[in-house]
Amino acid sequence: MKILITGAGGQLGRELVDAAQAGGHQVSGLTRAELDVTDSTAVQVAVSRERPDVIIHAAAWTAVDACESDAERARLINGTATEHVVSAARNVDARVVYISTDYVFDGTKPTAYVESDAPNPRSVYGLSKLVGEHAVDTSIDSIVRISWVCGYHGANMVKTILRLAAQHDTLTFVDDQIGNPTMADDAARMIVHLAVGQRSGTWHVTNQGVVSWYEFAREVLRAAELDPNRVRPVTTSELMPPRPAPRPANSVLENRALMIAGIPLLDDFRVPLSRLVDRLRLG
Repeated sequence: MKILITGAGGQLGRELVDAAQAGGHQVSGLTRAELDVTDSTAVQVAVSRERPDVIIHAAAWTAVDACESDAERARLINGTATEHVVSAARNVDARVVYISTDYVFDGTKPTAYVESDAPNPRSVYGLSKLVGEHAVDTSIDSIVRISWVCGYHGANMVKTILRLAAQHDTLTFVDDQIGNPTMADDAARMIVHLAVGQRSGTWHVTNQGVVSWYEFAREVLRAAELDPNRVRPVTTSELMPPRPAPRPANSVLENRALMIAGIPLLDDFRVPLSRLVDRLRLG
């Protein structure tokens, strides 16, 4: 299968390229420097040239706090650009797999979010990603929501926790935001599986296991053979200075669509986390 991947230089994008190539597919991975997805003409030219069977649209502006102060740019990169990708895909009879986020939900639900729950974003970032969701046709295309993504490439919370642990005796993380930590390589393999299987609709793809950021930081230290008791809990309201963008208190995404489809779920996050920490420590 011919697969075009946007945002191929990003944390998830690089893993998507690796996963698709490992599956024996013909892959064209375009980085931000190679394709500006906000340029509709450039998108049309690239897609017409490659003529893929499926486009995995991973290009996005994911700087949540920066998005909060530049709503126009966030909507352009995450929303309007997705419209460009879908339009170009239709011209070559390609499907689109759009990578979305837990931030499309407001985080107030007392239980895990399922794919059919109504989005209600509280942040500019979440709203811009929802605009992107509305650009795809889920009778043909796919929306894949992921959360708390960490990996070997790019900046992410695992790297931040390890860096802070090397610099400070104690670390402080919030204990009133919960979610599913998801390792980028695991997520990429599942996304490619859905893309190749021509699975339309909306999907939640996360590693299993629910923790707060405080508990996750402890797990990262444990994986690095460091003392998890160095981590101290704090509430979101106690953060100083407060974050510009509101975070969902509940980011737990139940992978119900995968279960209904009979697709085996990803491992508990601690399995790939251990693998990631070992890889990072080896450099």
